[in-house]
Amino acid sequence: MLHPDWKQALFTYANQFNRCEIEYGPLKEENVVTDLRFLMERGERMARMKEWHRERGTTPIHAETRVKPVRMLRETEAEVVADVLLHVRLFYDKAGMTHREERVECERLTFGREGAEWRVRRVERVVGEQRLSGAEAPFESAAYIHAENMPLLNHSVLGFGSAARQSRYHREEAAAYADRWWNGTNPEFENFEANCTNFVSQCLFAGGAPIHYTGKRESGWWYKGMAGGRELWSYSWAMANSLGLYLRSSTWGLAASEVARPDQLTLGDVILYDWDGSGRFQHSTIVTAFDAGGMPLVNAHTVCARHRYWDYRDSYAWTENTVYRFYHITDQF
Repeated sequence: MLHPDWKQALFTYANQFNRCEIEYGPLKEENVVTDLRFLMERGERMARMKEWHRERGTTPIHAETRVKPVRMLRETEAEVVADVLLHVRLFYDKAGMTHREERVECERLTFGREGAEWRVRRVERVVGEQRLSGAEAPFESAAYIHAENMPLLNHSVLGFGSAARQSRYHREEAAAYADRWWNGTNPEFENFEANCTNFVSQCLFAGGAPIHYTGKRESGWWYKGMAGGRELWSYSWAMANSLGLYLRSSTWGLAASEVARPDQLTLGDVILYDWDGSGRFQHSTIVTAFDAGGMPLVNAHTVCARHRYWDYRDSYAWTENTVYRFYHITDQF
């Protein structure tokens, strides 16, 4: 019979994880984690979050974290390695209004037995926001969107049947789709390991953005799924950097204007993130709500999130070099 006490260490870890969402000082009890690299990262994040809340004028009120083991990789008398999901609900106050944001993180935890006790020896984030979304494109340039192909419309993907092309962007419907699927996947679409831009593209399409089908992965904005082991979607559908190139250069259908500040965005607009300032954008989100100060709250995949504050300074992917791009989607297609 394998020793069951590693599960108690898991729940202790979840409780300490939860406390660090709203309390930014030393733990009041012995830390269950012995991974020094992780502890340093968590300490830096807590210090950043304390300053972040001060600058935003927000006060953390309450956090709830549910933990669920989803995959066992190893289980012996001395060591357990498991992938776990941590579903976090964070409640905070701004200007007398209570806000709730949610996110779901997947971590790989290595538990080790030390005498009669179990400790978390290693914490790894299985998939983080710094991962490039979709499949890596072999070639990208601003020129790829200038395809000469006639646009085709694909209304069947979300069950629109043979309805005529919508000419207006329905921002509320894009946001509603994002809220419906923020922590799930529409079975009509492939689910990538780094799924953020695939998710944002679905939201844009749900809001009425017309498919620009060219048959070429490096041009247009389109999705047809898998066939014969082939990936049938454009890079702009699945990759943050390519989506940004398409939005600001498109002359037909889905297009956007770049704005200077997040408070210029409206519902259904898009934010791209370049974590290291390299000029290549690795993450994308869609605006689904606003806080009491009028600043955008966003939904995303990869690390699934609902109504998360737009700047992601609470993310382990964030760095001092992070660059944002703010895209206001055109109202008419």
